[in-house]
Amino acid sequence: MSEASRLKSTIYVGGLDQAVTVRTLAEAFVPFGEVVDITLPKPDLPNSGDLHRGFGYVEFELPQDAKEAIDNMDGSELYGRTIKVAGAKPQKDSNEGLGSKTAIWEQEGYLAKYAVSEEDRLAAEEAREASNNRPQDPMQGLEELDVAGPKPE
Repeated sequence: MSEASRLKSTIYVGGLDQAVTVRTLAEAFVPFGEVVDITLPKPDLPNSGDLHRGFGYVEFELPQDAKEAIDNMDGSELYGRTIKVAGAKPQKDSNEGLGSKTAIWEQEGYLAKYAVSEEDRLAAEEAREASNNRPQDPMQGLEELDVAGPKPE
């Protein structure tokens, strides 16, 4: 199964109580279709034991089963907590976005998206200089200031 089709068949389940286990999620989501895999990410802390991070991923056999689970389970209650169920998003590269250890302008694709060619920069500079060289009328924008009070509608 390709990564894109796996992603379409995988849902994110957030707001989970610590009492929720893989088995609990399997029982909650099996009515919507065949569950292929369930993941409850563990915290980065050592000695966290059986705790999870309060969210998990459920992968279904078919993408339409995942959509049905989202439609029916988002906002429902599990162990007394309202859960958030949505389509899973691809995992971000650790060198991308906020929290990255790489400067944004050094990231791949940044220059292609935001860099300005030397020719465009020079044209913009020339246009700016041309507009600054025009004599300004000191009275421009002062029309109708000789009338006191609110403007008539």
